[in-house]
This record gives sequence, C-alpha cells and structure tokens, in this order.
Amino acid sequence: MQENKFEKRIDDRKPVDILLNKYMADEPYTVRAADISTNGMYLHKLIEPGLEEGSMVSLEFQLPNSNEVIWARGTVMRESKRWGCDGVGIWFTIVPKTYRKQIEDFVMAA
Repeated sequence: MQENKFEKRIDDRKPVDILLNKYMADEPYTVRAADISTNGMYLHKLIEPGLEEGSMVSLEFQLPNSNEVIWARGTVMRESKRWGCDGVGIWFTIVPKTYRKQIEDFVMAA
C-alpha cells in the first residue's frame, strides 16, 4: 500500500478500469472505476449530479475476467479530483458474502 500522510484508506487497493452502473435515487449512471479494495472503490464521474458525503448508492459491476455481476451498496466518503477528473470514494456498506469473497480474491491476486 502506498505511504502517504494524506491517505485515509486502510486496505490495499488494486487498479481497475471498468465501466459500471451507479444507482442514485433509482436512476442509473455510468461511471468508470479507477481502483477497488475489499472495502470500497474510487469512481470517476462521467455525467451525473453531485452527491453529498454520506449519500447512499447502489453499484452493479463485473470484475475483469469474470462473468458474475456484483451488486453492492455503498456510502459516498468524499468527492475529489484525481488525474484531472471528478470522482467519488465509495465505502462498501452492503456486499453479499459471495461477492465480497470475489472482490477479496481479485484484490489479493498478483
């Protein structure tokens, strides 16, 4: 894990480049994931309204090289700019055990 005095994450993360659906108030928005950890994701915003910290979202995505669609709920932890793009850090709040295991296996794989 990167050492950074401003880093708030406690878990290792793995870079990803996947499109996924983020549901806000039952409306789907396409977003791009930049990285994933066992407890959350960083998402680049494409075209969507802003969200306040603490807002709840639903996520629908597939990990690279997997056909399984993962459903998860999460809380917006922060909005920020990364690599010149607006984005949000999402903390997973509800992830079924089978999906969480798939995420853990993916993050821990070399």
